[in-house]
Amino acid sequence: MLEATTSQDLWIWHAFFGPSGALNDINVLQQSSLFLPERMGTAPYVPFSVNGRTYRRGYYLVDGIYLTWSTFVKAYKYLTDEKEKMFKTAQEAARKDIERVFGVLKGKWHIIDRPFRQRSLGTIRNLVYACVILHNMIIQDSGRAICPVHIGDPVVRPSSHRDALPEIQDEETHFRPRYDLIEHLAGLNLPHLQPNDDEE
Repeated sequence: MLEATTSQDLWIWHAFFGPSGALNDINVLQQSSLFLPERMGTAPYVPFSVNGRTYRRGYYLVDGIYLTWSTFVKAYKYLTDEKEKMFKTAQEAARKDIERVFGVLKGKWHIIDRPFRQRSLGTIRNLVYACVILHNMIIQDSGRAICPVHIGDPVVRPSSHRDALPEIQDEETHFRPRYDLIEHLAGLNLPHLQPNDDEE
């Protein structure tokens, strides 16, 4: 199992490896070094405004298996109008970057595309991380990296409450950013997001 965060240039910004079967999309959140600072209230402060409303935390585009937490934005399962179709098209296009990077990793290093046998978990982890590091080095060396120099996030002091999970689990806040993002996208002139009537 490999959890990763990537940008459009296929640069891998975050990777977390765990044994298959032991982790899935739901319980990986309990161990992920990406999400743990968010839960503990020590994540970088990244407020944003959309559709006239300001939000305190950033968000992740995820698929339908994830929980209804305020930091996750999922596409609609059942579409009812054109705005929702536009949003789903935009979200799916953005989420394809992560699928592409997994395909590129498997294409370049076939060792991670096959079952690992008779190797310790530490050895497997080192192999996977080595492939990720080499992948980023190739992206940077080819000049395709959008931001080849990593700028670390500023240190954030822990919040007064250790566990921000109750605030993150607020379902109302989960649905509000999606609505505001839909309205924002609908107000932009983006012809490539317009649904094609012939496809229905």
